[in-house]
Parts: sequence; structure tokens; C-alpha cells
Amino acid sequence: MYGDHSGEKSRFVSRLATLPKLKPIPAIGDWILVETDDPSELARKVNRRLAPGTISVPRQMKGLVRIPVREPIDNEKVFEVLKDVTKPPRKRYVS
Repeated sequence: MYGDHSGEKSRFVSRLATLPKLKPIPAIGDWILVETDDPSELARKVNRRLAPGTISVPRQMKGLVRIPVREPIDNEKVFEVLKDVTKPPRKRYVS
């Protein structure tokens, strides 16, 4: 990432904190650590919809994914995909 995106990082962390099943954790650098129940599955779903490596599962850190902080438009794309893949399944009613 180029330039100072500390304001964008704060904004992105705040947005991620609104999603169910995700808990952003303060991190140093141009990325955000996010605690989740199934990091590998979350990374797989997001990377399939966006691009391989969009989010990663760091080694030696159980229950976490790593999301890079990029430009606001790119972060919003990641947020929208995360929102979609973490929303509760719709209830099906049988009549």
C-alpha cells in the first residue's frame, strides 16, 4: 500500500466491526487481523469472489484472517463480500 492510509484503516475497522461473526483486532501495518470461527472457509469464500490472496490465513495464529488495507473503493468491495458471506442463512418456511 502506498501513502498514509491510517484514516482509511480506522474507517475500515469500524465497518468490519458491524459484521456478525467477525471481530477486528488492532494490528500494526497496512492490514487488519479479524477473528472468526472458520478462517479458512471465510478466506476461501472471499478469495473465490474477488481474487486469490485477497484475504489470507496467517500461520501460527488460530482463528484469524488477515485483510490488507487498500484504497477505499477496494476496501468497500471486500466489505460487501464479507457482509454477504457472513450474513445468517435465510429461513425457509414450508407451507
